[in-house]
Amino acid sequence: MPRRDSRTFRWNDWSLDELLAAKGEARVSLVVPAKDEASTVGAMIESLRSVLMGAAALVDELVVIDSDSTDATARVAADAGAVVHAASAIRPELGSYPGKGEAMWKSQFVTTGDLIVFMDADLVEWDTHFVPGLLGPLLTRPGIELVKGFYRRPGQHGLDGGRVTELVARPLIALDFPELADLVQPLAGEWAIRRTLFESLSVPTGYAVELASLIDTARLRGIQTIAQVDLGRRSHRHQELLDLGVMATQILSAVARRSGGRDLESVTLQQFRPSEDAIASSKRTVLVAERPPAKEIA
Repeated sequence: MPRRDSRTFRWNDWSLDELLAAKGEARVSLVVPAKDEASTVGAMIESLRSVLMGAAALVDELVVIDSDSTDATARVAADAGAVVHAASAIRPELGSYPGKGEAMWKSQFVTTGDLIVFMDADLVEWDTHFVPGLLGPLLTRPGIELVKGFYRRPGQHGLDGGRVTELVARPLIALDFPELADLVQPLAGEWAIRRTLFESLSVPTGYAVELASLIDTARLRGIQTIAQVDLGRRSHRHQELLDLGVMATQILSAVARRSGGRDLESVTLQQFRPSEDAIASSKRTVLVAERPPAKEIA
């Protein structure tokens, strides 16, 4: 647990009644970007709807943005009560990229909330208090514009998972963005943001969206506008090691772009997989494109 200060909170620092009173006429959109998460997204949507969209009405709309799923993610989410949009079908005249950031960027065109809460769809250990916890600083601290969640992971030291955070994001922060060093989980998929800020940000189409949003918010609005909330315990489905290489490439590209690097659409990542008889080489095209601020789109 980091030192408690004016921008570090715990999910139970506010009661639901306090948050509802602070919410007033503001609207809250809960957005779940999803790709091939049929096994987890249904139970998540049902729990969130029953707790946060009933009599309490802390959340005004719950939207799943389906990012080219090949399984029944869209149907399962819709059956559970979510409004579901295919990312590629939102503003089709703008084109479409695969990727988490693309789904989040596209969500701005189909949601109406003054505050937007994002949650990953692959969670297997979580609780509905994640959402009010993330909303707490935005609803009660007018100067806060972006809120990151942090949590304990499974494992002896609470660090099971988070490989890209420890091997890529945290070293980059230490070297180039020390003002972000106090953030426990800079790549957490559970975070919340004011729409007026999000629509001002350039959004990487892939996995770099979380770190890029922090860097750009600190530069545009100041580090004092970023808060974090202890959400307790969380776990999710782990990705394969070679897929983490794609994530790392996208994050490094986004950071390079913000340091004056080239404006690329894609890069080629060569990887190797050993077997008993040989070492097989494969090349993957990694998309590193970014979307412009949504407020610039007619």
